[in-house]
Amino acid sequence: MSKINQIMKNYKLIFLSILTFYFSNLQAQEQDKSESDYIEFNDRKNTVHGVYIGLNFQYGTIEKSDTYLTSLKIAYVANQQFEVGFVGTGFYSDLNNLGIDFNNRDLVGFYGGLHLEPILFSKHKLNLSFPLLIGGGAVGLVQGNIDDAVWDDDDWEPVFVVEPGINVLYNISRYIQFEAGVKYRFSSRINLEPEYDFSRINGFSAGLGIKVGVFNMGRNRYKKNISHED
Repeated sequence: MSKINQIMKNYKLIFLSILTFYFSNLQAQEQDKSESDYIEFNDRKNTVHGVYIGLNFQYGTIEKSDTYLTSLKIAYVANQQFEVGFVGTGFYSDLNNLGIDFNNRDLVGFYGGLHLEPILFSKHKLNLSFPLLIGGGAVGLVQGNIDDAVWDDDDWEPVFVVEPGINVLYNISRYIQFEAGVKYRFSSRINLEPEYDFSRINGFSAGLGIKVGVFNMGRNRYKKNISHED
């Protein structure tokens, strides 16, 4: 009797295995059929557009002096692979670190211009990009601290700037993107007062930023069901 019971148990296991396999196979067939019942249209798959506004905060140096920079950027993104737009940067540099604080003057300035940025690995969450700023602005000396500075219009000097860099981009969503990176600023010569022994605002800077906009508004995928006729 025990042998018969063992045989029945084996048959039950085999039967349950067959049923499980059958229903699994049936479900897979239904899924394949469901997926084959539509056509996916993507008439803009070659071009994805985007626009955004970005804010960036940086810390760097100008001739070993602590420098704080803030940038505002507006750009168009072509196919999530290349940015072109405009960026403006303002900065404050504490020249007292140079040991000439008897003048009690600090360096301030602004520059802006064309923003270009090729992007690698744009289909992933993390991207690598190479921003480049080409533009110009002005720099000047201020008397006292930045909060209560005394401005002298005659001290402003025009400056031309080229600023390449490298960024790591993290896509939070199609509307928000974080960036972190480093840049190096090359400038034309400026003529400060004789006691200041540097003539350019060259220097490294590192910072964090956020971009807010729509980065893939050209996406246009949709599915259309196929009607089956008997």
